[in-house]
Amino acid sequence: MATQPLTNDPGYANPSRWRIPYAALREFFFDALDEATHGSRTYHIWMASLTFLMCCGAYAYTTQLVQGLSVTGMHDHVSWGLYISNFTFLVGVAAAAVVLVLPTYVLHDVAFKKAVLIGEAMAVAAVVMAIGFVVVDVGGPARLWHVTPMIGVFNWPQSMLAWDIVVLNVYLVINISVPFYILFSHYRDREPNPRFYVPAMLMSILWAVSLHLVTAFLFAGLAARPHWNNALMGPRFLATAFTAGPALMILVLQVISRQTDYKIRPETIQKMALVVTVAAQITVVMTISEMFKEFYFPTHHSMSSQYLFFGLHGHHALRAWIWTAIAIIVVATAILSVHKLRRNSWTLNAACVLLFLGILIEKGLGTVVPGFIPENWGKIHEYVPTGTELMVTTGIWAGGAFLFTILAKVGVAVELGELRVSPEND
Repeated sequence: MATQPLTNDPGYANPSRWRIPYAALREFFFDALDEATHGSRTYHIWMASLTFLMCCGAYAYTTQLVQGLSVTGMHDHVSWGLYISNFTFLVGVAAAAVVLVLPTYVLHDVAFKKAVLIGEAMAVAAVVMAIGFVVVDVGGPARLWHVTPMIGVFNWPQSMLAWDIVVLNVYLVINISVPFYILFSHYRDREPNPRFYVPAMLMSILWAVSLHLVTAFLFAGLAARPHWNNALMGPRFLATAFTAGPALMILVLQVISRQTDYKIRPETIQKMALVVTVAAQITVVMTISEMFKEFYFPTHHSMSSQYLFFGLHGHHALRAWIWTAIAIIVVATAILSVHKLRRNSWTLNAACVLLFLGILIEKGLGTVVPGFIPENWGKIHEYVPTGTELMVTTGIWAGGAFLFTILAKVGVAVELGELRVSPEND
């Protein structure tokens, strides 16, 4: 359809003159579907690969549904494993969208304006994946009725788990509704009314911080698990979120800028790289602080950390993983701390990949699993993910990538003016 410049319509900005444009909505969804199902050969190969991985994950999940959680590596002593590890990490990735929202709508930095919608799409995909990991972790979707308000025992506001459910779902609603409103306004050649979307965006900043803090408090509030019960859990969760999330955004924004006509300014990438650098440095300092606390004068409360870093009584399943994670985080942080290397796209991208993988390991398996080892009676029951868990996890990650690709492709098409409503349906 023909591209037209956005116009300011006084009637559109007046809520009293609003009407629900059903015809435009219907055409928007059909245009979005058409855009999502057409593309280059590379695009179709990418989507087909993700679909194959999702199907493999779905098959593994049916096995879990039939045979129960016995097909996973989890047991009575380690009841949170790979699924909750990924949930914890993805909540941080979702919260990191604030890195783009804050400078765009509070500091009015135009360098971030074109990237903010991509960041919101990533937040939506991350929250959907996080919810997916919770669903598979409880054994089956039917069990979620236990925490459904008015049906099960929601136990709000006493339960931190209930708070986590609230902030997660509200954050998902904000990140779906606001970008949709902006994109649909642009689809209709109208400027979105700032009185409606700016307050919601500002609320999303507070909600993003609350989202990850509540997740951290969910761990830190368990006094019987000394590995989690420390005051640094919340700040460290935020620091790692603002490291891994923006690092992933830097990589994705460069791909979009190279593969489409939606160009992201290099200034935007460098500003985000600076955020990642500072957050990574804070993460390293907090990690050193926690290790000093655990090992300078170790007590029986340090046994989980001793198992994690050095092994305990001949058990050391996570030792290689945590030292690898720390090593690549330190190397990546050192690279980004050098101004010349940070401005080089090759070293910047390498550092972002290392940080993403390092924090995925450290914040996932390195934080969640050791909290259960040793168990309260001092016995050691190690946890190793099974093939079923790995396949389900891969399927959920593929589903998130599939959803993000669709959201980003449709959003870019609207922002470039390639999708516009027909005059007769507006």
